[in-house]
Amino acid sequence: MTLRLILLSLLLPLFAEAHDARPLSLEINQEGDSFLYSTRLRVPDAIDRAPVLLMPNKCEAIDELAVARVPGSETARRTYRCESTLQGQEIGLGFPGSNPSLSTVVRVLLADGVVYSTILPPSETRWVVPEKEQALKVAGQYIWLGVEHIWLGIDHLLFVLCLLFVAAHVPEKHWQRILVTITGFTIAHSVTLVASTLELVYLPIPAVEAVIALSIVFLALEILRDEPGSWTYRYPVSVAASFGLLHGFGFASVLRDIGLPQTELPVALLSFNVGVEIGQVLFVLVVLALGRLASDHTEERETQVRVFASYLVGTLATFWLIDRTLSFWV
Repeated sequence: MTLRLILLSLLLPLFAEAHDARPLSLEINQEGDSFLYSTRLRVPDAIDRAPVLLMPNKCEAIDELAVARVPGSETARRTYRCESTLQGQEIGLGFPGSNPSLSTVVRVLLADGVVYSTILPPSETRWVVPEKEQALKVAGQYIWLGVEHIWLGIDHLLFVLCLLFVAAHVPEKHWQRILVTITGFTIAHSVTLVASTLELVYLPIPAVEAVIALSIVFLALEILRDEPGSWTYRYPVSVAASFGLLHGFGFASVLRDIGLPQTELPVALLSFNVGVEIGQVLFVLVVLALGRLASDHTEERETQVRVFASYLVGTLATFWLIDRTLSFWV
């Protein structure tokens, strides 16, 4: 089982950079009781040419477009005066080229505190601001966002994969160990996801992202050492839960960037967490299913592949660790 899982790990580092395939983010705030709206459009570096915000015809820009760059994204701000409320009207984005398969998160915050939001898939660029938020629609959107985030978060997937390596080390008990280990990781990151999103607990995200990379380096070293008597191999659930608390802060950072609809906040928060778990379970099932299809090899061959895979995963995670640590001073 261990060899089969390690073989699959060789495919993951072929993907692009970890974790930050975040969607476009459009936020529109109503200023006071007037029909004055300030807009903020954040465009990740994955898009070469930034789209243009398309406001309703009865809205007029009253200032110049202000563009600011930060590592990983570009933010454009502008203020509009409209003749009426945005509820029931269409807003959208005009792309000079094609959208490179990124979703768009749209939030409209009204002066009375009501928040309307949606997640537009890459094929859609326009949205009619609703009169009232629909719970079922919000649930579906945030579930999909959770699934999408975990599947695009290569660092999270590598950590889960490393947990599978460790949990499957005891052949006669690997199913029980895998279940307990993944459950521990799920419970831990769910707790901090909720607590951080609701601003009950806070940790600086750059530090969290660096420690997430460190967690992968740690597990890669443990797999390389292959010591059954070590704490990691004897109690994998303790490692999964400990680092899972930090991974939860990483999930929450994305959710805070996107925002939650205040009228359906519990639904959106729960749905995003469910989506993350669905994506994680699907990944584990795919890995285990493909592992079952792989043929057995000699112990010597297993050792060779394990060492090579450990170095490959560890090197990639070390690069993330250095890069994220250096970002503290950028």
